[in-house]
Amino acid sequence: MARGEIPKCKFKAAAVHAAPVYMDKAATTRKVLQLIEQAAKRGISLLVFPEVFIPGFPYFINCYPPIKQVPAIQQYAEQSVAVDGDEIAQIQATCATFGITISLGISERVSGGYTLFNSQLNIDSDGTVLGVHRKLQPTFAERFVWAQGDGSTLRCFETRAGYNLGGLCCWEHTMNGARQALIADRQHVHAGAWPALSTIAGFEAVADAQMEALMKNHALTAQVFVISAANYVDETCLRWLRQNLGETDMVKAGGGWSAIIHPFCSYLAGPVTGEREELLEAEIDLAQVANVKIWVDGAGHYSRPEVVQFTVNQTAIWDDEKVGVLSSLPLRNAVSDGAADKDGAEGKNSLS
Repeated sequence: MARGEIPKCKFKAAAVHAAPVYMDKAATTRKVLQLIEQAAKRGISLLVFPEVFIPGFPYFINCYPPIKQVPAIQQYAEQSVAVDGDEIAQIQATCATFGITISLGISERVSGGYTLFNSQLNIDSDGTVLGVHRKLQPTFAERFVWAQGDGSTLRCFETRAGYNLGGLCCWEHTMNGARQALIADRQHVHAGAWPALSTIAGFEAVADAQMEALMKNHALTAQVFVISAANYVDETCLRWLRQNLGETDMVKAGGGWSAIIHPFCSYLAGPVTGEREELLEAEIDLAQVANVKIWVDGAGHYSRPEVVQFTVNQTAIWDDEKVGVLSSLPLRNAVSDGAADKDGAEGKNSLS
């Protein structure tokens, strides 16, 4: 099938509206495995997780003086995960066992180092790592924690089911060039990963409106199904902040905004907000994309390349990207008791 061809298939997708076990990568990995299994029992084929679900969003960066954060950031680095690490091996095995494709938000730690990225890890239904998208521009105080991604990871990934999956993190959606890069790469399904913005002081009245506007905007301008997944702040997060950095009124419990949006901007599921764990599910009928593209085709007759020209610098600047560590990583043997057993298991979800 040609890269831009729209696959004629239907499948069930879901956005994970949930909180991690804050700053505990082992416990949150177990939660990811449980959510994948739970999704499989409901016939879900694609599961999208919130931003940096492992080990949780570092809300402390916006709440405490920078110099006070150094020990917290060190702990955050220790709780971040490497793409070739044991935690991801367990998740790969579980995806293969249950035949589920996922987009998982992780704080990614470069193997053997302390450089971190805000990343979306894409794993196919056979357990293969399709690739990683590293957030191009960490926002404001996020730069205390994460390095900048580059254009080599700004792309879509073709799944075994035939659709092209791409994603962006949080306010990366304000980067029209980044969104256009996914459009030009013939995106079909978009994974939007978010933290609980509306619980942060100063964002209570605006965060949900911003997320809705950005997600609906991309649905229509890209003519894609958008699966927007956000975490919420729970007591494990607030307790960790109090115990490690002291009291703060800069972040509160709750928040998050999750939904599934049709290319013509109608809601297929949600939106859901607040402290309620839920898998928001909806049927994705990719044949409906063709109808929308008759009206507007962002990669075709609406792109006007003779008027507006667009290029993406896809040069890899980080060593692990240059040697291909982040793409097409096959299923590996999981090493933990919590890993799923792939031997003899067949994928339980299929596209129709």
